[in-house]
Amino acid sequence: MRSLGKLLLEGTFTTDKEDLICYGYDASGLDNCPATVVWPINTLDVIKTAKFARENGLKIIPRGAGSGMTGGSVPGKDSLVLSFEKMNRILEVDTGNLTAIVEPGVINGHLQGELEDSGFFYPPDPASLNICTIGGNVAENAGGPRALKYGVTRDYVMQIEAVLPDGRLISTGVETSKGVVGYDLTRLLVGSEGTLAMITKIRLKILPAPEAIVTILCAFNSIEQAGKTVSKIIASALLPRTMEIMDRMTLMAVNKYKNVGFPEDVEAMLLIELDGNRRAIVQDAEKVSNICNSFEGKIKIAEDASSREMLWEARRAVSPALYKISPTKINEDIVVPITRVADILVSVQRISEKFGIPIACFGHAGDGNIHVNIMVDKNNKESIAKSEKIVREIFKATLDMGGTISGEHGIGLTKAKYLDMELDAVNIEMMKGVKKLFDPENILNPGKVFL
Repeated sequence: MRSLGKLLLEGTFTTDKEDLICYGYDASGLDNCPATVVWPINTLDVIKTAKFARENGLKIIPRGAGSGMTGGSVPGKDSLVLSFEKMNRILEVDTGNLTAIVEPGVINGHLQGELEDSGFFYPPDPASLNICTIGGNVAENAGGPRALKYGVTRDYVMQIEAVLPDGRLISTGVETSKGVVGYDLTRLLVGSEGTLAMITKIRLKILPAPEAIVTILCAFNSIEQAGKTVSKIIASALLPRTMEIMDRMTLMAVNKYKNVGFPEDVEAMLLIELDGNRRAIVQDAEKVSNICNSFEGKIKIAEDASSREMLWEARRAVSPALYKISPTKINEDIVVPITRVADILVSVQRISEKFGIPIACFGHAGDGNIHVNIMVDKNNKESIAKSEKIVREIFKATLDMGGTISGEHGIGLTKAKYLDMELDAVNIEMMKGVKKLFDPENILNPGKVFL
């Protein structure tokens, strides 16, 4: 890679085998070594790398922290991983205009901490917020528990600076809160999984922090009761900022992992949080508690900020905790209309019983986004064979209820074979046309989203 050395500073790229291995996998469990890894330190480095890759027949795999669940940052043959971890500066926080400008390698949690000190916050909060990057969040249109009230990443991206596969620089969006000049390329790039352009700068909308927060835990004797409680709360014109669900298997796993003392003699638990005016949320908390009680829920309210943070640490630990009870898990993130949450939870239970494979459910019940974890052993051929049938049955049940097969994890590699379950041929053809317009030589993240 001598020619690359002439373009970039020493220490900003590598072909060392040890480094290549580290950048060859993500949280999906899939892996494949790239030919080289580049750590750009500015937009010019990205432009130079794009031109170099094109001239040398290399594919480019944009990468954040590698926390994606669908193989979106796993490299293919003859590929160059473009890791944005060194482009990690918060360039501006403008509280007067409620915006922040960041580079793609900024850790979500770091931005949260910076804003909190000023009395503001950035709502999207994935469970991996302490390691995932804003650039990765934008590429996947990440959500998180607060999406129920505040929306997902797409709702907070105002402007994007990005490099096209041929090295051209583009800027999309506006600095203002409104703007309808031409097609909305910003929203197109959000959630495009690194297949259209390499994001180098992002302007985000931020919000004033709420005055007060109340956190409620509620345990139920059936997962169906928990699901019906979710629907009833939303139908009662209450809008918590979060409404998370954990089933019995999930609670057991978290207790083993963090020893937080969640009850294990219940079938499901809701973690509900309200924010806003102090007096108003006390009244709302009473209404929420009454609804939970009407479905035989047992209520507990977090007494202080440290107790609340302990509960959220436990919730964010769910995904790694599940590995304590199974060597392999297949994680799908289905979404159904809120009124069908109880129905899909019951359907998943029946599918689990039908195939004799444990399935753990947790996630953002308030917006219908359930993380379904099929607990299998990758060394057991029979259980792996069953798992694909289980996924298809769960996806079919989800779609039959008016849902979608991916809420925030994207399609990547692992879900590409299921794409036509949800999208018809015309939609797929149009999407492929957009990809070809941005990337006619198929340089950026090839093989992702489309088979």
